[in-house]
Amino acid sequence: MKIAVVEPLGISESTFASLKSEFEASGHNFTFHTDRNEDPQVLAERMRDADIVVVSNIKLSADTLSQCRNLKMLSIAFTGLDHVDLDYCQRNGIVVKNAAGYSTTAVSELTVALMLDLLRQVTPFNSVTRQSGSRGTYAGSELRGKTVGIVGTGAIGCATARLLKAFGCNLIAYSRTQRTEATALGIKYMPLDTMLPLCDILTLHLPLNQETHHLIDSHRLSLLKPTALLVNTARGNVVDIPALAEALKNRKLAGAAVDVYEQEPPLPPSHPLFNAPNCIMLPHIGYATTEAFAARADIVMNNVRQFIDNSKQQ
Repeated sequence: MKIAVVEPLGISESTFASLKSEFEASGHNFTFHTDRNEDPQVLAERMRDADIVVVSNIKLSADTLSQCRNLKMLSIAFTGLDHVDLDYCQRNGIVVKNAAGYSTTAVSELTVALMLDLLRQVTPFNSVTRQSGSRGTYAGSELRGKTVGIVGTGAIGCATARLLKAFGCNLIAYSRTQRTEATALGIKYMPLDTMLPLCDILTLHLPLNQETHHLIDSHRLSLLKPTALLVNTARGNVVDIPALAEALKNRKLAGAAVDVYEQEPPLPPSHPLFNAPNCIMLPHIGYATTEAFAARADIVMNNVRQFIDNSKQQ
């Protein structure tokens, strides 16, 4: 089979060389690219003759996929699959596997870091200090004792809950599926609109689909206390981002920290959050740690190996 890794994935060239030797020793063709290019035509060219493609969160439309006549399997180096036209894949018998679990620790740790940053104003005071400023009369707030609402109690939501429990937070949650692991952590489930007014901090950990698109809209933002904080390390379009910007500008929400957007950064200069007060913006780094990339490489390539083994048995 022809295997094409169309972007670097945080893997060293020496590791790619080792993988190339492994697969070619088994009679497969293995190519990899050390740059990331999201241009659909460049992407299609890299994928065109491949039976198996490894890619992370670059958008894969039906138009791009339709140019890859030999494609049998996509090994997605990402947890979410909302950037892949899954309907096209299903219609054409293309197997799609994600890299579930690789970034659980990375995202949950960043989520708590963002909460602490908002509560203690770490990022703004770095700038104040560098401008020869002082604390003045500022006093921050502690994470201990805060009521944190968790939307989505999958692997990352529960990992975040474990960290927050260690900080002494009160945990409440809304999730389509109620997990015994979550209740064992002391999480109390409740309807979303009942939970929101109780939150000191709202943190989002759910996939993007038709049901969750703009789940946190202007109405639900209005249910939060004006003193509440919102952290989104899930998917950008789970939140109505222009509505979030308005809530921050109108002081209907005390602050927000965002790592995900309607599109992958870089963002356009007109992005509504650029002018929103007390809003920490990161360029989608939640999953990006050395440890997570190493785990991802193992998961992604094991998915490829498993597909090849299964194909031999058919």
